[in-house]
Amino acid sequence: MKKWFVALLVVALVLTLLPLGVFAAPPAQIPEDKIEGKVYTLEPRETLSLVAAREYGNVLAFPAIVYFNNFAARKNPQLTLITDPNAVKAGDVILIPNADLIKAYLAGERVGPAKGDAPPDDPWGVVTVGPGEPVRIGFAAALSGAGVDVLGIDEKRGAELAVADRPTLAGHPVELVVEDDLCSGEGGTAVANKFVADPTIVAVVGNMCSSSSIPASDIYERAGYTMVSPSSTAVAFTARGLRAANRVCWSDAIQGPAAARFVYEKLGLRKVATIHDGSPYGEGLVNAFAEAFKALGGEVVAQEAVSVGDTDMRPVLTKIGVNKPELIYFGGFVAEGAFLASQRADVGMENVVFMGADGIKAEDFIKSAGAAAEGVYASAADLATAGPGVNAFLAKYEATYGEKPPAPFHLHAYDAVNVIMDAIYHSAVQGPDGTLWIGREALNRAVRATTGYQGLSGVITCQPNGDCGTGTVAMSKVVNGQWVAAE
Repeated sequence: MKKWFVALLVVALVLTLLPLGVFAAPPAQIPEDKIEGKVYTLEPRETLSLVAAREYGNVLAFPAIVYFNNFAARKNPQLTLITDPNAVKAGDVILIPNADLIKAYLAGERVGPAKGDAPPDDPWGVVTVGPGEPVRIGFAAALSGAGVDVLGIDEKRGAELAVADRPTLAGHPVELVVEDDLCSGEGGTAVANKFVADPTIVAVVGNMCSSSSIPASDIYERAGYTMVSPSSTAVAFTARGLRAANRVCWSDAIQGPAAARFVYEKLGLRKVATIHDGSPYGEGLVNAFAEAFKALGGEVVAQEAVSVGDTDMRPVLTKIGVNKPELIYFGGFVAEGAFLASQRADVGMENVVFMGADGIKAEDFIKSAGAAAEGVYASAADLATAGPGVNAFLAKYEATYGEKPPAPFHLHAYDAVNVIMDAIYHSAVQGPDGTLWIGREALNRAVRATTGYQGLSGVITCQPNGDCGTGTVAMSKVVNGQWVAAE
């Protein structure tokens, strides 16, 4: 008996020294062949939200309907492939998934990963995530620097909440690896070099500013890393044919013309001047605005630039004032925008309307510009096209951080994390012991294959160039010290 006892004791001791994943059963994911439900034809005026509320008692289930329907549509030509959840129509044939699938989706599970006994061949390389090890996703945004830190902190919080909602992926914890990219070319290059030197980084949420993202994307491209930016809106970011560069926000080719139409048609103004901060974002935005404004019949009486870090804006404002514009349109960020807005009165332009974009639509702009912020306009994402979970997200944001979101791209950061996580499910291979092998090119293809994903920021469908955001533009105005919808 003593020998048996000693033997059992030795075995028990050995087991305590082995990694937990060695004998653990791999986590249960959703096999593609288990996507089941009933085939249903939509009635007139019937939306997916109504279907979700009726079938599951939860309007938040409708993105799950889209997800499983589109998987099933690959093999069942009878089903309608949903590319825009808000544009389904009577007669569309969809799959209403079984309730257990909806429950799994809302818990963060997705179809996959595929099962295998060995890592896949991938020309860009394979990330190996061993049993119990985390899936590490990089995050790059400006977390310091006057006027840009608030934007980066807001995006970081959105990404953190996404990980909090989906803390595991195929049985592995998810880790967000955070770096400060300074909203500059130098900062973006430094962070990108740091990430590509780390073989455990699967993909990157970022970078934040186009000034940082454009040089960083060249590094990611050479290394075979995929980035999904929440907020790099410069047209040039996705115009260079890079597979690494993707974004879930819009392009300024959308935002600039929308602002021009608002100024010309809603405000009724005909003479404008533009100023940018020298960044790819700012310059690209004001150029898109100016071109569209002139096409409408308006006059651009001056086009000037300042530099990031400038504080005395009077010389450029004086130069512009000679041409008597009715509105100044600014492409840049909070700090420079606040100086421009507050110094208008110093050169006799206190009655000239000031307008910016998502780079200034932050509470810090109002604090910095003071009384001069009153009446300022800015464009940003239109929450009318946002997903059904926005209210719950905003409540969680405020409960977690003790304040309302101070900047505009928290939803996009949340969505960027989820796009990457879904792409990992769709591209990875999982071994018998739970090891996850993620092919970098396979992951990139899966990101670009994203179609009809109802994110919090809107519907996300990736185009061949990496433009994935399809949101519309809303205009805001500072009234009584608060950003409100512009009428």
